[in-house]
Formats: sequence, C-alpha cells, structure tokens
Amino acid sequence: MGTSTIAGVVRATCAAIWLTLKASVLPHPTRQQLLDIAQGFLERAQFPNCIGALDGKHIRVKKPPNSGSQYYNYKQFLSVVLLALADTNYRFIIVDIGSYGSTADARIFRASRMGRWLQSNQLDVPQPAILSGSTGPPAPYVVVGDEGFALSNNLMRPFPRPGLDAKRRMFNYRLSRARRFKEFPGMALL
Repeated sequence: MGTSTIAGVVRATCAAIWLTLKASVLPHPTRQQLLDIAQGFLERAQFPNCIGALDGKHIRVKKPPNSGSQYYNYKQFLSVVLLALADTNYRFIIVDIGSYGSTADARIFRASRMGRWLQSNQLDVPQPAILSGSTGPPAPYVVVGDEGFALSNNLMRPFPRPGLDAKRRMFNYRLSRARRFKEFPGMALL
C-alpha cells in the first residue's frame, strides 16, 4: 500500500476509536464533578473555587510536508500543542490537541472548545459561592493558568511580579500551588 493510503487508514481508525471511546474515556464534566474537583483543590492546594489547572505541552513532531514554520515553536523545535485542564489527581478533565507549535497557549485556549465552553458558560460551571471563612460576596469558580493566559471571570492568573505587596505574594503562592497539578509527566486520563 502507498504512504497516503496508509495515512488515510490510520486517520480513519483513530477517528473511529475516538468517536467510540470519548464518552467513556474523557466525558464532558458535570456540575457535580466540577464541585468535587473544587473540593480537591481546596483540600490539597488551599485554593477555593478552583475547577482545574490549565496549561499547554509541546509534543515533538516530524515536519509535515509543505508546513512552513507553523509547527516551529519558541523552544526551537517542531511541535503540536496539547492544551489540558487537569484536576488535583493529575487527570485530564478536558483536552485540546493538535494546534500548531507556533501558536501561544492563550490563543489556543481562546479558539478551543474548552475556552468557548468556559466563556459562554456551556461547561456547567457551578454558580459563584461565598468562600469558606469569608463574609464577602460570592466568588466565581475558576480555572488557574500561568501569566500567558488572559484574566477573565473564570480564569485566574498570577499578579505580575514587580512590586507585589504581601497579600498579592500570598495569592501568587496559593495560585502556584493550585497550578502544580497541571504538570504533565504524571497525568493520566480519567
């Protein structure tokens, strides 16, 4: 068989496997699952109302024909990006796979189903809740990301570093504790 025939068979087989298994391997999270995830972030990272840690990982690839520099990333190699939201058990909740390595994580997130679901409240994120030990107004449930992501109602990022007061340094420390669960080497599928 020719290379293009084999490539077509592999793509079709992978698509069929994904369509058959995606609901059981990586189901759309329910509100209750997001509340359980938030409880895990509160207990393990002392970060309340957090429903996931977000980050991208560059997966090295061979240069596809006629691809120009689309796959060439800032780390000086060719890649596709795995963007994932993870819980405190280092498990993927939602993934976006296959964006060009030259594309920034924040741009991939904005264009992904995951980002659109979060911004349009199609992810069934729980309603804002008053933080434990607080008398303040209800706080939204959020995902946490690094400085590369844009701050929004449901996405928290650290304060910029220069000139932080003690409260902001503590916030960045707590957010960093929550973000550590997105580290990919130990992650597994749900």
